[in-house]
Amino acid sequence: MNDGSVPQPGNLALSRKEDFKAFAESPRRSRPDLLTQRELKSLPTQARADYDRQRRQWHANIGPVKTPQLTELHEDLWDIVDSNEQDGDKAKGAVAIDAFPGLGKTTSVLAFARDFHQREIEESGTFTSQGHERIPVCRVGLTGNTGMKDLNRAMLEFFGHPGQVRGTTAQFGRRVLDCVLSCDVRLVVLDDLHFLKWGQKSGIEVSNHLKWIANEFPVTLLMVGVELAKKGLFGEGTNGRDTALAQTGRRTTRLGLRPFTIDTEAGRREWRQMLLALEQRVVLADKRPGMLADDLSDYLFARSTGHIGSLMTLINRSCQRAVRTGAERLDQELMDRVKNDEASEAARLELHAALERKRLTSRPRPRSRRPA
Repeated sequence: MNDGSVPQPGNLALSRKEDFKAFAESPRRSRPDLLTQRELKSLPTQARADYDRQRRQWHANIGPVKTPQLTELHEDLWDIVDSNEQDGDKAKGAVAIDAFPGLGKTTSVLAFARDFHQREIEESGTFTSQGHERIPVCRVGLTGNTGMKDLNRAMLEFFGHPGQVRGTTAQFGRRVLDCVLSCDVRLVVLDDLHFLKWGQKSGIEVSNHLKWIANEFPVTLLMVGVELAKKGLFGEGTNGRDTALAQTGRRTTRLGLRPFTIDTEAGRREWRQMLLALEQRVVLADKRPGMLADDLSDYLFARSTGHIGSLMTLINRSCQRAVRTGAERLDQELMDRVKNDEASEAARLELHAALERKRLTSRPRPRSRRPA
């Protein structure tokens, strides 16, 4: 039910246009003031509770951080989207973000979609020339049982179309096309594309449907998933002989996201810059310069294995514990008690041992000073 109110940031479902608009147009969160221990203790009970609640929400939404990986991805996406200004009689190139879990695919794509939405609204206004609401981005998430009809219905649900309940696959598709044209949609984001069962009939159907969207819709199709190449999206893998998939691969640009690495000096410097950026965002009374980038550099790399999703989860949970327990700082003793995702925990011991034996280091070499 939509009563016209603006959804709260913590209660958004980005598969609906009202919620996506609220996400894209809401102001950035303001970082709570950094108080000293003395100032914390002087707060009245209710004021302290309010302050700690603000910090809980801030640390839970501490990203995205503008990492080199995110910057590179966004530059590529702008190149592709801005080049897709062809007239409606020409098919536009599609994009597939194909990368392992924990590298920030969805976060990076949503950040781009937010910037794209804002740019389109600033340049063209909130309403189309026909008086319809302008909706530059349509974003839907897929499930393991998604077929053509389900995909069309999910897109109709995004627009809040009343014809999302009854109809054939073709009727749903025509209604989606009407919504896209009426609302001047320019970017369609399909998240979790790997949930499709590409080796089965539904996967082939959806692949054909993606080709139809690329041919008929005046949009850039942006697909996000894990091991899409292996699943056959680009005409290889299990469905390599299928001509529809081969054509999809010919029209699709595959982009990835790389993890942080520490086997080169450039990689170590990128890791340090990431930790310095996080230090600036942490709101704890006893934080200090170097708390993450100097004292915990190796430790954090071992705990996250260079995956930004695992790193952000660990920092968030550790900050919550530091606030709740009154520690007001991050150190190894506190963070050892904080659990992280299973993948990073499973890979932690071997990496930690290598760092302990000094076979690896995450710390860049000090820059040499030039003689005066």
